[in-house]
Amino acid sequence: MRVEPIDDADDPRIAAFRDIRERDLVRSGDFIAEGAVVLDHLLTASLFEPLSILVSEHRIGGLLPRLQALDAEQVPILVCPQAVMDRLAGFSVHRGILAHGRRQAGRAPDEWLAETAGPVLAAFGISNHDNMGSLFRNAAAFGCAGIVLDETSCNPLYRKAIRVSVGTVLKVPFARFASAGAALDRLESAGYCCVALTPSATVDLAEWTPPDRVALIVGAEGNGLPPEVIARCRGLRIEMAPGLDSLNVATSAAIALHAAFTRRMIR
Repeated sequence: MRVEPIDDADDPRIAAFRDIRERDLVRSGDFIAEGAVVLDHLLTASLFEPLSILVSEHRIGGLLPRLQALDAEQVPILVCPQAVMDRLAGFSVHRGILAHGRRQAGRAPDEWLAETAGPVLAAFGISNHDNMGSLFRNAAAFGCAGIVLDETSCNPLYRKAIRVSVGTVLKVPFARFASAGAALDRLESAGYCCVALTPSATVDLAEWTPPDRVALIVGAEGNGLPPEVIARCRGLRIEMAPGLDSLNVATSAAIALHAAFTRRMIR
């Protein structure tokens, strides 16, 4: 294993961490991950691969055991002073670990849908990166087979979404479709029963028995799911105190996924 020192924030070897706008980066399937926990997920991910790793000087000693298996010719390990890391990160308090990663080629993004029994989480119109990251973290916690998104949802590979997910964006398969309708078409063709979380439903979560292949559908906070999406799904509601009719989308998904997880375990 070879460690390469970096002394200048303008060094071309760290251009991926400095010069590329994140929106353009994720559009190409690349991303920047940060922190030791997220790095661990990246190093063991089957869907993504590291391209280079940048570590501040005071963190490299503790990371070396994790990095021993990397091919230094394929994945450069770059070490820099904290001042260089601060300039790249844009603030002085930082984990001191960045990785440039990429989605691996060779598999269709939705191939996993035909290979698993679920449950699957589908999220439409999710524009908040905190919510997106939390949805992935909840999906991982409750044994979700993967996540289906529409084109109006933000990309899970944004740094903040990966960070909030604690790296689970790199472990839970996901596929993005051009529209919610296209996503539902794909789920139905794969044999999933689509269940929409909506306060207008008549079936309460407490009375619900999840089918073997279920896709739980959640929508953006505020407007919720479009009527045409709800019309194509079975409805499911979460009982709440009088006067309230909504929860944070990640919280709603967690409650429903937990119910699906525990009731599948009992059967």
